[in-house]
Amino acid sequence: MNSVQGLLAASVISIQNSCFIYPACQNCLSRLILDSRRFHCLKCGCTGEAKGASYRYRLSLKIADTNDLFDITVFGSCLDPFFGITAENLQRYIQDFNQLSGETNTESSTRALVHAVETCFIGKRFIFGV
Repeated sequence: MNSVQGLLAASVISIQNSCFIYPACQNCLSRLILDSRRFHCLKCGCTGEAKGASYRYRLSLKIADTNDLFDITVFGSCLDPFFGITAENLQRYIQDFNQLSGETNTESSTRALVHAVETCFIGKRFIFGV
């Protein structure tokens, strides 16, 4: 699953998603279904308390090399250096910020995060393992 077949030097043209963190199953890394108290993995059946859910990065990008456009998705801890924090801790900070600021609508914090990610990635050149 993590074997690199080749390297691709390309520039990021756009960010394709606005939600960069997802609750991930610790067994199979699939997206968890969360309710207020519990989580459930549809793929492997893992369950637990919602507050114990793990989080993982998922960043979908449109990239271009000198010849082609590609849609790629970058997962996991390889994004930690770019965000400066693990997905788990970023999710915790976002939740804490929303609680402390009294935000019931998380749209403003989501917009700020999207803007920061766009500033960090769009127009920059990276080497992607594909």
